[in-house]
Amino acid sequence: MALSEADTCRKFIVPRLQEAGWDNEPHSIAEQRSITDGRIVPVGKGFVRKPQQRPDYLLRYERNFVLAVVEAKAAWKHAGEGLQQSKRYAEMLGLKFAYATNGEEIIEFDYFTGRENIVAAYPTPAELWARYRAGNQVADDSAAQLLTPMNHSVGKGERYYQEIAVNRSVEGILGGKRRQLLTMATGTGKTAVAFQICWKLWNARWNRSGEHRRPKILYLADRNILVDQPKDGMFAPFGLARWKIEGGEAVKSREMYFAIYQALARDERRPGLYREFAPDFFDLIIVDECHRGSAREDSNWREILTYFEPAYQLGMTATPLREDNRDTYLYFGNPIYEYSLRQGIEDGFLAPYRVHRVITEWDAAGWRPSRDELDRYGRAIPDDEYQTKDFERIVALRARTDAIARHLTDFLRKTDRYAKTIVFCVDQEHADEMRRALNNLNADLVQKHPDYACRVTADEGDIGRGHLGRFQDVETQTPVILTTSQLLTTGVDAPTCKNVVLARVVGSMSDFKQIIGRGTRVRDDYGKLWFNIVDYTGSATRMFADPEFDGDPARITEEELLANGETKALVEYVVAQEPEDAAPEVNEPPAEDRRKFYFDGGRVEIAAHIVYELDPDGKQLSVSRYTDYAADKVRTLCPSAPELRARWADPVQRAEIIERLAERGVSFDELADAAQQPEADPFDLLCHFAFNAPLRTRRERAQRLRAERKDFFERHGAEARAILDELLEKYAEHGAAQFVIPDVLKVPPVSTHGNVTEIVHLFGGADKLRAAVTELQNLLYAA
Repeated sequence: MALSEADTCRKFIVPRLQEAGWDNEPHSIAEQRSITDGRIVPVGKGFVRKPQQRPDYLLRYERNFVLAVVEAKAAWKHAGEGLQQSKRYAEMLGLKFAYATNGEEIIEFDYFTGRENIVAAYPTPAELWARYRAGNQVADDSAAQLLTPMNHSVGKGERYYQEIAVNRSVEGILGGKRRQLLTMATGTGKTAVAFQICWKLWNARWNRSGEHRRPKILYLADRNILVDQPKDGMFAPFGLARWKIEGGEAVKSREMYFAIYQALARDERRPGLYREFAPDFFDLIIVDECHRGSAREDSNWREILTYFEPAYQLGMTATPLREDNRDTYLYFGNPIYEYSLRQGIEDGFLAPYRVHRVITEWDAAGWRPSRDELDRYGRAIPDDEYQTKDFERIVALRARTDAIARHLTDFLRKTDRYAKTIVFCVDQEHADEMRRALNNLNADLVQKHPDYACRVTADEGDIGRGHLGRFQDVETQTPVILTTSQLLTTGVDAPTCKNVVLARVVGSMSDFKQIIGRGTRVRDDYGKLWFNIVDYTGSATRMFADPEFDGDPARITEEELLANGETKALVEYVVAQEPEDAAPEVNEPPAEDRRKFYFDGGRVEIAAHIVYELDPDGKQLSVSRYTDYAADKVRTLCPSAPELRARWADPVQRAEIIERLAERGVSFDELADAAQQPEADPFDLLCHFAFNAPLRTRRERAQRLRAERKDFFERHGAEARAILDELLEKYAEHGAAQFVIPDVLKVPPVSTHGNVTEIVHLFGGADKLRAAVTELQNLLYAA
């Protein structure tokens, strides 16, 4: 008998790997270890995960240093059949050696030489390590430092891409690369990578001069929250070696320093604290969110990096190369490793998202003041056609803010009123207006939770940081809604965030990716597996249309919201402003000049609500095409209606079809909603959308079977006939799941006929019972 793949692995592959020494400490064989979580596919209100990526064997030289991957095939197959899969894993994991085997034959692919060879045996760990060092030119004195262990007491273990980023960065530093860049999507753990890089170098006692001492490392960013969180959290194992440079004090006795540019930079009042340190004081500088201006030649922050030129400098950013961050790439060079938003979603480490494009009437058609219109402070508003980009910058429209707050409140009422939500506003003043409107619209909850809606901006200081800390805590229910302008756009770990709301125009792709990154963290224990982007300014739509965006949304539906709450297909945007009759109250403006006009009159409604979703294939669909998408997936599985009917009648094949459609994001509930037929049989829904067949309800199918196939029922005794009729009635009420044997025999009304054994006896045996139920299903779907 031919050996299976599992038998081949047990009898031949593992013994040969052990023979080569891969099972001897500190080396190890990692067998069938999942390296991804499997992409999350929203299906209706639930979800499924696509299969995890799981190489057959990873050969680890040490715990955190993988050298090769081995892909196994059954003994009766050719070894070469597994090579492409092995190479795919090797490229995904950044490995230089890939093997494929059927137990007897071993094929090796060497990425250093580009050659593919049949080898008699696996190389030993020492041999493969020597080849790796030669190929990457790892010097003898650097090899031991490169293998310094990571710290496994923090986090949940390193994901494959984090391990790659850490090892490549450390290897580059040991190899003399003075400037390096890591590009990793928001939410993928750049802080964890930075920590492990520092930890390895600190424990290896690496430094620029080669002395026997620990390195002095500076972790640099542009916001306090970006250095305080790592310092007090992830970097806690460094203990007393940590120090934050602030308050104009230059402490030089520590090893792990944290600072923001502003604390070091020169300004009109001081020459720059950084000059208190010698240019060669730091061995390594890690620049977090390095795209945020530090690399521009005209920036005084660049002056800091230039001053500390002797130090090795590692930049970390979430944004791939674009025109608005070109200086960053010119300074640090091309990334030594990139892990994109698209890849993170594909691997299941990042949450997919739905994008809700919501358009107010004034955003759709613009807003123009009436003749001699005065603002809140009695100033004449210049006559002009104001568009979305002008709102809250040139003219503040209270009615628009109220309309957005009303829509968002309704959205939360329909989904989850306690779903953590961040609203990005134009400025701090706008954030306060939005917070007040949301507070008043949710007064019933604010009575119980006074902090239900809070503003978190630079003005709030410690109070705002307290709101943010509670927002981030999965154990704390409130605050639910945070309004902000710029403070939360970057570097804030908010795994609880289920809604990201754009109430301001986002012009930069870098900023856009940072903002949506507030929602990309996955928290299974919190029920956070995807999130919503609610876009009131068109920023998301514009960014997704950019060919350089790497995480395309896909499904789109569109509807117009009318004043009476009904919906219809969106044809055009109609402005329906209701002017206020009363003259505006005239107030004295503050002493300082106000930079924008404030219009408190009028009323505006929502004109349109468009919904985008990521589909499992990562492709973008046209407006209102979910049903077309589903139909295409059905036809892929079953090209014709007769084939679908034949397979659907078989319970085993029916379960397989349902599972495969679910993996592709096809939800019967959503199809039923689209057809406005909640009682339709899933089979009829599929035939209707895929093959234009008429829709039938489950009860119509059941009644047709009773009327047209009385002969089927008459072949059975009276009590058996009653049981079949009860099964048919349960199907009419609840669906085909009611045909699962023996489970359905244990519940009323079928269970009233006796226990399972007694019911089986009524049909003349278990086989005859199953045959009768199977025939019932075949007849049910016969036409």
